[in-house]
Amino acid sequence: MKFLILALCVAAVAADPHWLMLPANEVAAVKDTWNHIKHDEVAILEAVFKAYPDIQARFPKFAGKSLDSIKGTSAFAIHASRIVSFFSEYISFLGVENTQPAIKTILNELGQSHRNRGVTKAQFEEFHQALMSYLKSHNMWNNDVNHAWDDAFDKMYFVVFSALEGHPVS
Repeated sequence: MKFLILALCVAAVAADPHWLMLPANEVAAVKDTWNHIKHDEVAILEAVFKAYPDIQARFPKFAGKSLDSIKGTSAFAIHASRIVSFFSEYISFLGVENTQPAIKTILNELGQSHRNRGVTKAQFEEFHQALMSYLKSHNMWNNDVNHAWDDAFDKMYFVVFSALEGHPVS
């Protein structure tokens, strides 16, 4: 009977793979590659807006303006810093068992706040693609690093997308 209970517990955890801890090698790969770019706030946001102008249009301060005219402004730098700081916080929590509730909290908040602004899953995916392109062009990259980032984004977007749909993850 104890074996059956243990098997059910393992199956329950396996059914929600997004909340399994990322393996240590993946956490290390994500943290290492992030550390190479985390001070490129303005360049990262510029790359996102350049790749996906529809994302820029979601920001009232930046909508309808040329990227060249806004990328040197304090408003642009401040918002870029907020985005990168969010990722830095999320990445700092990866691989630490007792921070998993904090991950859910910050990701639920991100999803809910962006839901209120009408941001779509497709725009989150565009952001993902742009950030991955930036990461790849500024780091040593291989299949293992790519897989680690895919897992980190899967974990993130599981919660964010649930919150976007009005069903925050508890």
